[in-house]
Amino acid sequence: MKEFIIILMISALGSAQQNELIYQRDTTQLNEVVLLGRRKLSNYNQVKILSSLDEFLDKSNHVTMIRRGNYAWEPTLHSMISERLTLTIDGMQIFGACTDKMDPVTSYVDVSNLEKVQISSGQKGTENGHNIGGGIDLQLSESKYHQSGLKSSIDLGYETNGNYTATGLDLEYSGNRFYIAVDGIYRNSDNYKSGGNSDVLFSQFQKYNLSLHTGFKLSESKSIDLNIIYDNATDIGYPSLPMDVSSAQAFITSLTYKYLSDVDVLNSFESKVYFNTISHTMDDSQRPDVPIRMDMPGWSDTLGFFNKTIFNFGRHEILVNVNGFYNRSIAEMTMFPNDSNQLDMFMYTWPDIRTLYSGIYMSDDYEVDDNTRIAMSFRLGYHKNKIAENIGLESIQIFHPNIQNTQERLLKSVSANYTIKKQNFDVLFGLGYGERAPSVSEGYGFFIFNSFDNFDYIGNPTLKNEHSVELNFATNYKIKNMRFGISSAYFYITNFIIGEIDRSINPMTIGANGAKMYKSLSHASIFDILLNTSIKLSTSWNLQATFGFNYGEDSNDRNLPLIQPISISSKVNYKTKKFNASLQLESNGNQSNYSSYYGEDKTPAYTILNINFGHLVYLKNNKYVFKYGIENIFDINYSTYADWNNILRKGRNFYMNFSLVIQ
Repeated sequence: MKEFIIILMISALGSAQQNELIYQRDTTQLNEVVLLGRRKLSNYNQVKILSSLDEFLDKSNHVTMIRRGNYAWEPTLHSMISERLTLTIDGMQIFGACTDKMDPVTSYVDVSNLEKVQISSGQKGTENGHNIGGGIDLQLSESKYHQSGLKSSIDLGYETNGNYTATGLDLEYSGNRFYIAVDGIYRNSDNYKSGGNSDVLFSQFQKYNLSLHTGFKLSESKSIDLNIIYDNATDIGYPSLPMDVSSAQAFITSLTYKYLSDVDVLNSFESKVYFNTISHTMDDSQRPDVPIRMDMPGWSDTLGFFNKTIFNFGRHEILVNVNGFYNRSIAEMTMFPNDSNQLDMFMYTWPDIRTLYSGIYMSDDYEVDDNTRIAMSFRLGYHKNKIAENIGLESIQIFHPNIQNTQERLLKSVSANYTIKKQNFDVLFGLGYGERAPSVSEGYGFFIFNSFDNFDYIGNPTLKNEHSVELNFATNYKIKNMRFGISSAYFYITNFIIGEIDRSINPMTIGANGAKMYKSLSHASIFDILLNTSIKLSTSWNLQATFGFNYGEDSNDRNLPLIQPISISSKVNYKTKKFNASLQLESNGNQSNYSSYYGEDKTPAYTILNINFGHLVYLKNNKYVFKYGIENIFDINYSTYADWNNILRKGRNFYMNFSLVIQ
């Protein structure tokens, strides 16, 4: 307890704001922007040049990543899991193909594909789709007509814990009317070790990502962009789950037309058509002593479009986004008994669900005067699910005999924010209302095993839309070289969708505690608050830290699962033109408000220290960047509330990153 109090005192001297070259925040707009991109990878201010996208997002103030292994972490926002969020790639809808959420959207791109990540809270994040908790948009790099000719960069990384290697290569040509960039990155890791040098078995993975981005200027105001991404991961271990993944592949492509207007009223127009296809295969062939071996492949294909227009009417900036998509999600389970005399068993865990969506989003950012703004937004959408596989429909009808093969819904969202911004402070008040449809698993999943609470889950197509009313507050104060900020959000969610035990159903999985069916609780409440401060001691030295508190409760006064306990992070930074260093402290308090009813147990407090250094060297026209450091210096053995089944995190880890930019 004494150590925790000392940490709390230290954090009062720091800031939530990360290095400006990595993060840009506008808390008055309830947004957070994480800057990425190949050129940002080669910036020596980065903590680690070759961090994965998961690691970048995990350092965000508002996003926390749920870990089921060393790969493919699931993002959460305001302590809400991905079903309650809109996760898109450059505005494109994309859905994972795994019933166990082993392949979130973020796992199918790499930092080298992206320019930035736009994180928007609550109904501020509905531009690309309906949600309750917010939106995370992984934005691709834009074409750059700099007439700079050919450029390239090489990135190399090595980490001792897990014998982890990363290698990247980028080639880019920029002319007056033509731009092309080709990028590739390969990552490979053996099993890593937890604190105390214990092996975390089945934590290995390997992946490569290839991308092509090209653009052509039709005129000074019109251009066409083509993006293609191929991502392939194999031999992925999930130490917290009973199964691993032999293959996870994605092909993502889009064609975009952009028009920048010189007319006073019309600002810009962007039209995109896209297609993505995902295949994902779970298997347990590498696991010893399996009661019954299973193969669980899944597929997800999405075809979509959006048309986005921005208008300027005096002090009004109006955005209109008309979008739509068609998705096919199908997943199978084949069980192979150890007794060869018994027959194999087959069933659909997602019975070929077809989802059709079309909607319109409108926002108006009105500048009342130089210090005051009012922002309003509205989204209306039509959502339709269809069970295309008759066997799947008949299976679901065992539990819901009166359902039809189609379900239609009308979804609505509205928000308003009032902002005052002065020279030394700003303040925001926000209000929002949103709705979302049940996910494919919540509506149509069939005996999907959840190792977190050890129950099989069954979908419920009769679920009502989930509704949310949210209140937001944010403020920042600046006094000389010190900055202090507070941001807070409260969500009151009705028809809260969650699994409830159904004693009348026997589980399918050997050893499961029972079966749960998705049902709607009358309501649930989620609250969070984030405090941050910063002190600039000199041109080279600054102190930063954050303090966060979260709380969640359902209508039966039970704690909600996966709610982050008190969290603290702080760091001391030193930076000159060609050298930097940083000492970072990360800490979580005891998870006293854990949810035993939903399968959670108490996670003890922990504190770890990291240190990193960076050098920047110029030789002729080339830039050499060196980053090296130590993570978990004292080799602490720990896990966090977000580590599935208390999987242990990495122990002490030495790393070295190198980047060469050839101009």
